[in-house]
Amino acid sequence: MPHNESSPVMFRIGFVVILLAFAAIIGIGTVATRAAHSDSSPATLPQSPDHTKTGVDVLEEQNFAPLRGKRIGLITNQTGVDSQGRRTIDVLAHADNVKLVALFSPEHGIAGQLDAKVGNTTDAATGLQLFSLYGDTRRPTDEMLQGLDALVFDLQGAGVRFYTFITTMGYCMEAAAKHKIPFFVLDRPDPLGGEKIQGPMLDPSRISFVGYFRLPVVYAMTLGELAQMFNVENKMGLDLDVIAMKNWRRSQTFDQTGLTWIPPSPNLRTLNEAFLYPGIEILQAAGISVGRGTDAPFEHLGAPWIHSDVLLNSLTMRQIPGVSFTATTFTPSDGLYKSEACAGVKLAITDRDAFDSIRTGLEIADALHRLYPERFEVTKLMDLLASQTTVDALIAYQAPSGIIASWDGDLAEFRALRAKYLLYN
Repeated sequence: MPHNESSPVMFRIGFVVILLAFAAIIGIGTVATRAAHSDSSPATLPQSPDHTKTGVDVLEEQNFAPLRGKRIGLITNQTGVDSQGRRTIDVLAHADNVKLVALFSPEHGIAGQLDAKVGNTTDAATGLQLFSLYGDTRRPTDEMLQGLDALVFDLQGAGVRFYTFITTMGYCMEAAAKHKIPFFVLDRPDPLGGEKIQGPMLDPSRISFVGYFRLPVVYAMTLGELAQMFNVENKMGLDLDVIAMKNWRRSQTFDQTGLTWIPPSPNLRTLNEAFLYPGIEILQAAGISVGRGTDAPFEHLGAPWIHSDVLLNSLTMRQIPGVSFTATTFTPSDGLYKSEACAGVKLAITDRDAFDSIRTGLEIADALHRLYPERFEVTKLMDLLASQTTVDALIAYQAPSGIIASWDGDLAEFRALRAKYLLYN
């Protein structure tokens, strides 16, 4: 019988096929096991040894020692997850010798998807009462706090003064101090980093739900650091414990932490939008669509009465650092100018280190005020800028560079105050 040269080869191929099939079965089993333990949590990438550990991760490492024996109320939303993607709600609900008894949600609700008032409800997974702090009340009531031994705060902020999670934290701290309830902040990164300070200081007369404390627009502090400042400077007398992060440096922006970005609200879908948000958001009150109701909020802006090419030429001549503009048109499906065709500009950050969102917003405001003085309601920039001298200077057509320079004294004082409360290098 002739020698068959293919027989050994066929044997080896068959053996390899069997091995591959066996490996595939094991892999499927592994994926299934992971899926079974995911609790529908956000997907997370493998963590490197030096990734940032948030406050909830550190609390887990401590085996929840600070909370043992306590009945807990948790202020959180969809951003409150650990490095494995598990909700802080579920982590605390299953922690030994910790009794999670109530939940509280900020603006946009527990899932961060609503742009309206939010009612009280029940958490489906745990059956716990869920109190809205953006509904009939924005402060925890006496009834909501009854029977609690501690309040725990775990939210991802935006690093911007008028983002209302700051105020919700402040109101909850005040309520905890009144009832002599210890308050724990599970700290998270400032997504914009912990170094760049931008914008004017809040006028003392403008304290409100979008301006809890006298801060610049971009303040370069974590919520844990802010909590320490609020407690001392507002003389709360609160029993405050900040569970600090590990492996976070002030120079790091969110994309350098190894953490997964979870939109904290419906229109901050990407970190790029979070960087644009401080300076672009201020324009909405003055009659400008900032992209709400589109697939790229804060990445473009416009109005039915703007001529794209005219605005583009004005902004291009200004040579604003770190950002470029192109002419665009869009039709918002929601928000200001819903279903109306808008013309304007699209923004792209070209150099994040050079980019200053507030300067960009002021330059756009100055251009619009000069081009469309009858349509652009410059006085309404007070809603979020909350600095009368800044708005008066814009009204008087002063150059944005001079306006920014006028903040130097106030910002120097803020830096000195801020330094007392920083937790990270």
